[in-house]
Amino acid sequence: MSAIYLETSFISSYVTDRMDAASVYRRQTAREWWSSQKSRHEVWISEEVLTELSHPSFTRSAAALELTQDVPLLPLTDDVRGLARLLVREKVMPGPVAGDAVHVALATVHGIDYLLTWNVRHLANPNKVEHLQKVCMRVGLAPPRIVTPDLLWEVDDAPL
Repeated sequence: MSAIYLETSFISSYVTDRMDAASVYRRQTAREWWSSQKSRHEVWISEEVLTELSHPSFTRSAAALELTQDVPLLPLTDDVRGLARLLVREKVMPGPVAGDAVHVALATVHGIDYLLTWNVRHLANPNKVEHLQKVCMRVGLAPPRIVTPDLLWEVDDAPL
């Protein structure tokens, strides 16, 4: 059973009411993943996710927070904060030391297998993988595989 960290964009896509084609696709895929894949994994979030979902500018906050109510939280430790600072300093993640840097640091420090996201600019970006791996390996850690939900699908206990 793989450990999965759900980054904010996954939850946001699940509850969005946007009707453009990309949003509809992400919403449908997120909902299908949640109903058919969630039980196949250990799924985690963090206080960082809850903070982002609780922001006053997030219009679907209540629905998003309800969805996450039974998902366990990874703790934000000093090691996580330190790695997040390093990821920003090494330009693996954009500053400030919050959001994307904290999500990646949380998943890395806690040994999570996959970080699930729709953020392809800063997170699920193939151009960042090697840089992220090098920085994490310098401090003796292995980063999670960062993927979009449509790329993490299991059928009959075998990944596709």
